[in-house]
Amino acid sequence: MAKEFAEKAKKAYLEDDFDVAVDLYSKAIELDPNCAAFFADRAQANIKLDNFTEAVADANKAIELQPTLAKAYLRKGTACMKLEEYRTAKATLEKGASVAPNEPKFKKMIDECDLRIAVPPGLLPPAPTPAAPAEPMFM
Repeated sequence: MAKEFAEKAKKAYLEDDFDVAVDLYSKAIELDPNCAAFFADRAQANIKLDNFTEAVADANKAIELQPTLAKAYLRKGTACMKLEEYRTAKATLEKGASVAPNEPKFKKMIDECDLRIAVPPGLLPPAPTPAAPAEPMFM
């Protein structure tokens, strides 16, 4: 049953219905609270809703449950960048890069963090939102 909720959540996400996706992932998590992917995927839907603090919490739980889940590090890093917590984002992304060394998004986002850390606030435009792939890469 949890997987069915997750499949419906993925469909809602792909249809840009992020509130429904969060609700459905929450139902999947209630039924299977040890599935790291459900937390990581809900984190992504929360990012789309600008619920960055919730996204960080979900990504942290996903990392706790499955420390090798690369998408959890990407999602936490993205949410931390949106919260302008660039040092935390960088540390998270570096850990993620060690888990998935062939994933180019980590390097790009780490470079963005380095730039944001090096330049005083207010001198750079807001951090860009990473482009969403046509199909979610890790779902």
